[in-house]
Amino acid sequence: MFDIHGRWSRLGLQLLATLMILPFLAPLVFGLQGSLGGLGLGNYAKVWNTGIVPTVFMNSAIISVCTIAIVYACTMLAAFGFSKLRIMGREVWFWAILAALTVPEAVILTPLFVVASNFDLYDELIAVILPLAALQVPFTILIARNFFDGVPNEIMEAARVDGANGLQVFWSIVLPLTRPITAAIIVFTLISSWNSYLLPMLMLTDQSKQVVTLLPSFFTSQYTNDQTGVLAAAVITAVPEVLVYLLFQKSFERGLSAGALK
Repeated sequence: MFDIHGRWSRLGLQLLATLMILPFLAPLVFGLQGSLGGLGLGNYAKVWNTGIVPTVFMNSAIISVCTIAIVYACTMLAAFGFSKLRIMGREVWFWAILAALTVPEAVILTPLFVVASNFDLYDELIAVILPLAALQVPFTILIARNFFDGVPNEIMEAARVDGANGLQVFWSIVLPLTRPITAAIIVFTLISSWNSYLLPMLMLTDQSKQVVTLLPSFFTSQYTNDQTGVLAAAVITAVPEVLVYLLFQKSFERGLSAGALK
């Protein structure tokens, strides 16, 4: 971390930060403005009147919560093992997991479709939840392991001296210290699962099992192209992510600074 002294230095840094934010902020502003075109707030009422909003929100919430739970459990156990336990070939297994980060989601869609069909999971939410969790775990293990590396070994040794076994050390000593990285994992996984488009589009055909990313498609077809409806639907689908980020903002930033950016 660096410190900026002087008014002109702070002004220059603020200007640089503003210029970096503008390319990301402009589409959001234009999207929100476009969603209010024509009918104004009536565009949001039009989205709600499709009757599918509660269904897609519930399905996306189920997918996101289940994915977060799976990713969190796998990440915490794996990161603890890679960081604090003596495992034969530990680094080999760690880099093998990281190699999965190089595999694009689109490449594995066909194998996933075949597996889901063979196991009668097609058109079930589990067919989306498991692949999303598997795609997210390598990245979360990477940032969580760096965080676990910062947990002093002396704390664990003191717990073992008091008679705690490995599971008790993990559950009672180490896990309570991981709240910042937990917030980062929740936010990253929520963004990945809530915004997933390809997997739900491929695996879910029943309208009662659609998700929020498919909501804008209700306003585009061969004969219609209601852009105000599309933008209003996009704004509605983004609200839960914004609220969760604001809820976990401080812990999320601490988790990144102590883990991913360590």
